[in-house]
Amino acid sequence: MRTIWAHIFILLYVTAMLRPIMPLANYLVNQDYIAEFLCINKDKPELECNGKCYLKKQLKEASEEKEKNLPAIAMEEYPIGIMMFITFDASQTTETTTTSNFQYTNSYKFSYLNLVFHPPAFTS
Repeated sequence: MRTIWAHIFILLYVTAMLRPIMPLANYLVNQDYIAEFLCINKDKPELECNGKCYLKKQLKEASEEKEKNLPAIAMEEYPIGIMMFITFDASQTTETTTTSNFQYTNSYKFSYLNLVFHPPAFTS
């Protein structure tokens, strides 16, 4: 029974992931029909559209539908863990500079001239 539910959920997931490319798949399968009957520019054969105008229109409608169906999420309503969102107003800050007496000494030295690679010698 668990495997049946797992297969159903996998099928639903794959269907949801493939939904944005369904207009493209439909165009590829029905390209001749779309070019002959549904093409917007079929009265202008010099454009050689072959139904791409219909495909563009379908992709635009799919993206608009996707944007329309997405809910607006306000991140202030969903704090992550125990952290609360902190607002930072740059106009209220004052610039302060501090000096440090930190000194770094680089004592690492490597000379590429002293290193010569010799391949192993084979004796026979």
